[in-house]
Amino acid sequence: MQFSDFDSAAFLRDVWQKKPLLIRNPWTSWHNPLEPDELAGLACEPEVESRLIVQDDTAAPGALLAEHGPFADDRFARLRESPWTLLVQAVDHHVPEVAALLAPFRFVPNWRIDDVMVSYASDGGGVGPHFDHYDVFLLQGLGRRRWRVGPRCDAATPLLPHDDLRLLARFEATDEWVLGPGDILYVPPGFAHDGVAVGADCMTYSIGFRAPSRGELIESWCEDLVEELGDDDRYVDPDLALQDNPGEITAAAIARLHAMITERLADRAGFARWFGRYSSTRKYPEIDWHPDEPIEAGDLRGALAEKIPLVRNPASRFAFVREGADDVVLFVDGESFTCSGRSRLLAEQICKSDQVTCDPAWQDDDSVTGLIARLINQGSVAFASDD
Repeated sequence: MQFSDFDSAAFLRDVWQKKPLLIRNPWTSWHNPLEPDELAGLACEPEVESRLIVQDDTAAPGALLAEHGPFADDRFARLRESPWTLLVQAVDHHVPEVAALLAPFRFVPNWRIDDVMVSYASDGGGVGPHFDHYDVFLLQGLGRRRWRVGPRCDAATPLLPHDDLRLLARFEATDEWVLGPGDILYVPPGFAHDGVAVGADCMTYSIGFRAPSRGELIESWCEDLVEELGDDDRYVDPDLALQDNPGEITAAAIARLHAMITERLADRAGFARWFGRYSSTRKYPEIDWHPDEPIEAGDLRGALAEKIPLVRNPASRFAFVREGADDVVLFVDGESFTCSGRSRLLAEQICKSDQVTCDPAWQDDDSVTGLIARLINQGSVAFASDD
């Protein structure tokens, strides 16, 4: 599915991270890619992250209780008349038709994309007024949902006490819309919003984007640096001079200590390689996507000669950075691959498109077949004819 009338350049210029925007059905032809029963089935799987939010007025008027999956097969049949919402994370990793929803949104760089969370709600169901630290497109797939949007929030915004949900203590809407199938609401980071199902069979696809915090970047980058440092890399002062007061930490000592840290932190090329690995790590790295039998580079030539497309694993993350005039470093699922020549062309193509058909002439290029074999063996790509 693709957009029929949407100016992505104007959106990035005028709307992105600036203000919420309602986008009435921009699709060439919208159809809901997932049935409610299929979503419920995913929520019963142990490798899938899911939550069930149920309104329980016996605890307090409008109180929301959260349960975490996986759920028993009969859990949803036992739900009462109270409003409820099922939330399932990363559905795009498991359902190709849901993964295809990401294609029109790739005017935002791949490394920013998080996943597609899918929610199903009964009449009146919702997760309460809240705000997120990331951009999100709220795509209505089935039924209707009333969205109210409020002002921008921050760390000082009061929240209700709750073990599982970050609910706003006060919420005053500034805009309100009812979305039907195919409609999209864009909400920038920090803006308060609240969605409530209007009628039965309400399904919403939340296309979320990652935004690492400064603290996360510093902590993770420094952890990676520390692993590379030897124990003999220590402070030295061969030019130490006699001090008037031994209790003083001199400006010269501070400068030398500070340089020990900042010299490593200022390594831009090292940071780029680290961030490529960091940002391409799978959302759920504990799930094993390796093929049953590893493949050798020489085994690929027949498939390449027959122009069988390579298809990316929807759970995998692909990105690259340029190094010099002719090379790129490809990052896939936390691993890095330096590519030049034809392998560079392949790296750029596979980062741009979910499916790539290689030039049959590449079958004799060891850099190409070697790269493809490694990507297949780590479960990141497969030939389209494979299961």
